[in-house]
Amino acid sequence: MNSGYQALYQAHIAELQQRTRQVLARENLDGLVIHSGQAKRKFLDDMDYPFKANPHFKAWLPVVDNPHCWLLLDGVNKPKLIFYRPKDFWHKVPDEPADFWAEYFDIQLLDKANKVETLLPYDKARLAYIGEYLEVARALGFTEINPEPVLSYLHFYRAYKTGYELACLRKANQLAVAGHRAAKAAFYAGGSEFDIQLAYLAAVGQTENEVPYGNIVGLNQNAAILHYTALERQKPAQHHSFLIDAGAEFHGYAADITRTYSFDRNNEFAGLIAAVDRLELTLVDGLKPGINYADLHLQCHQGIAQILHDFDFVRLDPASIVERDISRTFFPHGLGHHLGLQVHDVGGFMQDERGTHLAPPENHPFLRCTRLIEPDMVFTIEPGLYFIDSLLADLKQTEAAASVNWSKIDAFRQFGGIRIEDNIIVHRERNENMTRDLQLA
Repeated sequence: MNSGYQALYQAHIAELQQRTRQVLARENLDGLVIHSGQAKRKFLDDMDYPFKANPHFKAWLPVVDNPHCWLLLDGVNKPKLIFYRPKDFWHKVPDEPADFWAEYFDIQLLDKANKVETLLPYDKARLAYIGEYLEVARALGFTEINPEPVLSYLHFYRAYKTGYELACLRKANQLAVAGHRAAKAAFYAGGSEFDIQLAYLAAVGQTENEVPYGNIVGLNQNAAILHYTALERQKPAQHHSFLIDAGAEFHGYAADITRTYSFDRNNEFAGLIAAVDRLELTLVDGLKPGINYADLHLQCHQGIAQILHDFDFVRLDPASIVERDISRTFFPHGLGHHLGLQVHDVGGFMQDERGTHLAPPENHPFLRCTRLIEPDMVFTIEPGLYFIDSLLADLKQTEAAASVNWSKIDAFRQFGGIRIEDNIIVHRERNENMTRDLQLA
C-alpha cells in the first residue's frame, strides 16, 4: 500500500473515532462493542453458509472473512481488536494481522470463540453491543443491544464517505468494469448465461461468494426479471439481448454496475438502449447538492415517458403517460440508492442523525432514497425500461390500455428490458462517474 493510501486510511480512522465520541457522549455510553458475526451452520449439516461480516465491523477495517472478531471502541483510545485465530487443521487459519490497517488497533488474539468473555470488559452496563447475534450479546451480559439512536446516528453519517472509502469504491469499480468487458465479449461470442457468469468472475478474480451480490446475467426475455439469478446453462436458440447487473468488492466496499446490449447492434432495440443511456447520463448530471433524490426519480419517469412516446409504445404525450401511471409499468423500481459497505447502503430515508424517516412517494414504493443530495455521498443511477408480462397484463386491464401500441410491445418482449447503471461520487462542484471514467460505454 502506498503512503497516500495509508494517509487516507489514517484520516478514515480519525473520522470514525470522532463519530464514535459524539454518539457515545450524546447517548451517555462508555463504548461500542462491534461483533464481526458468526458462521451459520446449515440445517442438519456440518458445513456453514458463506460468511458475511457485519458492515459496522468492516467500516473500521477490511477484514471481511473472519467470524468471531470484536471491536471495542470509545472514540478516544486506540481501538481494541479481538482477532479470532483458532487452532484448526480443517480450515485455513487467518494470518496474524500485519496489513496496513493493523498498526491502528490494539490487537489481541482469540483462539476459541467461547473465550471472548475473558477479553471483554466485566462491566457492560454502559457498553452498546452492535451486531446480529442478540442471544450471544445477552449471554455475555450486554443490556444495551443495537440501541436505535446509536444505529440511526451511525447510519446517517455512513452516507458521507471518507477519502479512503472513495478510493475503495473506485477500486471496486475498476474490478467490476473488467468483469463487464469480459461478459460483453462472452455474450457476443454466443455464450450461455452460465458461460457469461464464469467469464465475469474470472475477469474480476472473485468467487460468487466474494462479489457483493448475486450477479444478474439475463439473456433475451430473462432481462425482464429484475432480480434474475437462475443462470441457464443452455445457450438460447437465438441471442437477442443481454442485461448484466454485476459488481465487485474491494476492502468490503461494493461496485454495482448494469449494462444492456443488443445482439444486433443496428436494430430498433439498440436504438432504445441508446435512448435509455442518454437519459441515464442526463440524470447523472442532475445529481447535485441541495436536490432531493426523490425529485430526480420523478424526473426519470418523465424521461422514460418521453422514450415510450418517441418509440411509439404509448400513444399519449409524455406528461399524460406519467400522470396516468403508465410509466410505472415499464419502470417499476427506484432510480437508485446509496452505495458503500452495502450495495443498498443504509440511511437513504434518514433526514437527520436522529433517524427521522421520510418515506418514498406513495405511488413509488420501491424508491430506496428520499434524502437530500450532498457532497461526499455516493449513489447509483439506474433507469430501466422493461417488458414485464405480469405488469403489462395489469396495464391491459386499465383504461390506459387503449393508448398502448400492443403489437409493438409484443414484438419487444423477446428482448426483456433495459437497465443502465453507473456509480457516482457527488463532489461540491462536480460529479465523478467512477464507472464511465473507466471507459465502460
